[in-house]
Amino acid sequence: LPAAGLSLRLCSTRVAPEGVNRPVIERVIRVDHAGEYGANRIYAGQMAVLGRSSVGPIIQQMWNQEKDHLKKFNELMVAYRVRPTVLLPFWNVAGFVLGAGSALLGKKGAMACTVAVEESISDHYNSQIRTLVEEDPEKYKELLEIIKQFRDDEREHHDIGLEHDAEAAPAYSVLKTAIQLGCKAAIFLSERI
Repeated sequence: LPAAGLSLRLCSTRVAPEGVNRPVIERVIRVDHAGEYGANRIYAGQMAVLGRSSVGPIIQQMWNQEKDHLKKFNELMVAYRVRPTVLLPFWNVAGFVLGAGSALLGKKGAMACTVAVEESISDHYNSQIRTLVEEDPEKYKELLEIIKQFRDDEREHHDIGLEHDAEAAPAYSVLKTAIQLGCKAAIFLSERI
């Protein structure tokens, strides 16, 4: 018997809509979960270095949104019965190292990382939106609304990075290009394994 109002239900009772394209849904949810997980680790790394600085509250605000995104994708993984990527342990370390490493370059370095990552993720979300709309916008309505909202949040983080001197970071274009290549590789791998 449940104690003092606690529920024994261990997973969502919500079921994925009938007739969804399972391979597409699994790829979308798996990679988005991995991306939001990685973003959380990046912000954790940035906060470890810059949390007590003047930019700490701004990083924390963006991180809080990423925590909400990750929570939602955790729920969707259960609801749609999608397994996470096997690369989560790697993204755990790589995300934190990227966040802390960029923050060691100072506020501008952290913001350059934010711009690069959030631009990559919002572009990726746009690609997913196109795919789901082509499949069936009504069937994927809930998922489309979530992805559109999260894309808009990522664009906001991108703009915050620009407002806080990301482009003045040392070797900004090289740093941005390298991070975005890493993001593309992470997306490719997380969709598949």
